[in-house]
Amino acid sequence: MKALYAAAVAALFGFVAACNAEDKKVTSPLSYTMKDIDGKDYDLSKLKGKVVLFVNVASECGLTPQYKGLQELYEKYEKDGFVIVGVPANEFGGQEPGTNEDIKKFCSTKYKVTFPMLSKVVVKGKGITPLYQTLLNATPDKDGKVKDVSWNFEKFLVGRDGKVVARFSPRTEPKAEDLNKAIKAELEKK
Repeated sequence: MKALYAAAVAALFGFVAACNAEDKKVTSPLSYTMKDIDGKDYDLSKLKGKVVLFVNVASECGLTPQYKGLQELYEKYEKDGFVIVGVPANEFGGQEPGTNEDIKKFCSTKYKVTFPMLSKVVVKGKGITPLYQTLLNATPDKDGKVKDVSWNFEKFLVGRDGKVVARFSPRTEPKAEDLNKAIKAELEKK
């Protein structure tokens, strides 16, 4: 009986290790298919070759006015191959309590958002979406530690090659020089 139990445990650990190894093979956030704000499949791989800025967003945050700047940033660089992907999340102070329909209506009427928006997901803690785990794993701190998303409107920049190239704090405004400089540098790469 002990041998059977040991074999079962070993098999389970082997399965878990294989799954973890599979997870680690995903190095690009553009490897996922998500649901868009309308609940339809949104294959992020169609963004390969573009420069992508992922931003976890919220409608009732002190930083919510960044939507205006994000829309302006999108319009400024879209023709050059730049896209912003808004990712609604409710992990920070419950500041995105609405449904996807509520979020879409808010963004389109108040801020005239035209960049792609995903369905609301978890970006921190239990149930974190694999997209955000990949973004976090790609941006460890200087000591090599993976740090959680700190608040709404944190930004992750992905280059044309599908790799994460930079991470910006929530307080980094869309018009910030360092963000724009990083976007331009990635857009210049062909």
